[in-house]
Amino acid sequence: MFLAIFGAMEQGIIYAIMALGVYLTFRVLDFPDLTVDGSFVTGAATAATMILLGYHPILATLVAIVAGFIAGCMTGILHTKGKINPLLSGILMMIALYSINLRIMGSTAENTIGRPNIPLLNSETLFSKFQAFWSNLGIDTVLNNLLKGFGVQKLPGTWSTIIVVLIITILIKFIADWFLKTEIGLAIRATGDNKRMIRSFSANTDTLIILGLGLSNALVAFSGALIAQYSKFSDVSMGIGMIVIGLASVIIGEAIFGTKTIMRTTFAVIAGAIIYRIILALALRVDFLDSGDMKLITAIIVIIALILPQFIHKSKERKRKVKRAAEKTRVKKPIEQGGKGLA
Repeated sequence: MFLAIFGAMEQGIIYAIMALGVYLTFRVLDFPDLTVDGSFVTGAATAATMILLGYHPILATLVAIVAGFIAGCMTGILHTKGKINPLLSGILMMIALYSINLRIMGSTAENTIGRPNIPLLNSETLFSKFQAFWSNLGIDTVLNNLLKGFGVQKLPGTWSTIIVVLIITILIKFIADWFLKTEIGLAIRATGDNKRMIRSFSANTDTLIILGLGLSNALVAFSGALIAQYSKFSDVSMGIGMIVIGLASVIIGEAIFGTKTIMRTTFAVIAGAIIYRIILALALRVDFLDSGDMKLITAIIVIIALILPQFIHKSKERKRKVKRAAEKTRVKKPIEQGGKGLA
């Protein structure tokens, strides 16, 4: 149980980067971007291909981020310059990326027509390099000796991974918080709220939409690159349903932690991604469920996350109405009594 939750937390923190990208389009820009399912694989395919060709994992990850940024910008161009419906432009780019991703992964083989997956079992990744560095510090031995007194026999072998992904995700969170408070960030937020208003201030909304979609898909591709290095493989189908996972993370986080400020909302998105992965890991431990039921479980989690806040809101509204009615009754009675006394 402990190992399952630990692994879910590791993956949840990585997927939180993708969830932040989804938050940027769906909540900030108010743009239903389905490019996510394709750009996630683009990040994974680009990083895996470059690592397999002998490039350093950091360089491979940076190029993956750029590839995701370009994919997002293309979706924005289709919508703003091509005047294509936002939903349709995302779908078109997602379809195009499927073939592009096959081509990217096919560049590692003699037949460059396409390759559906790339294994990285014998390749150095960001996580394997960090684990090698961490093990040389000798911290694992000290911590294992300390934790024996608390009944924990041994820490998971990859526990150092959670440290590096947590640092990366928190850093991205603070950068996102800072960016959304800058002049450009505020303009992007205003574009999502009211395009006509921001145009009246002579702002170029087309550029802002393209930039916002580019940054969103850059984060998604970054998450895909980290997942490929974490799981030691890249597959052309690994992005299927990724937009639903991102939305589930955003909705769960917002429902639990609220959205009063930008800092609180971005924290809620990260926490929502971790909670989602933990719920999924626990659900898969049920006897009659297996890995093939992941999509069904995801759909159920999203449905609950969408419906539950509505029930909570309605319940609060009922309580407020009852409270107001009771207060009116209390005020009315003394007035009536006073009127009778005067009569």
